[in-house]
Amino acid sequence: QLQASGGGLVQPGGSLGLSCAPSETVFSINTMGWYRQAPGSQRELVAGITNGGAVNYAESVKGRFTISRDDVGNTVYPQMHNVKPEDTANYYCYAVANSVAYWGQGTQVTVSN
Repeated sequence: QLQASGGGLVQPGGSLGLSCAPSETVFSINTMGWYRQAPGSQRELVAGITNGGAVNYAESVKGRFTISRDDVGNTVYPQMHNVKPEDTANYYCYAVANSVAYWGQGTQVTVSN
């Protein structure tokens, strides 16, 4: 129910943008954001933003990633800057509406030369 786009191959130190939006109308979305999961690792929160604009970042991405949100289209835009090889993972967008969590299909980000 969430459509993610972006992702791909990026060189270390480069930038990459992702986006995520519901594929159908979802009302009363409170929080949207992204998790990521690298091979052999647990899924971890990357960044989240509430409908009030409060933002939460993982310590590992603070100062490098930013997240913004378009409340009209319920679209969330994470921007990844100064990426590192350890940012390589499958990135999943999520949304919470009326205490129900919705997930996107995942998009691969690979940081490599």
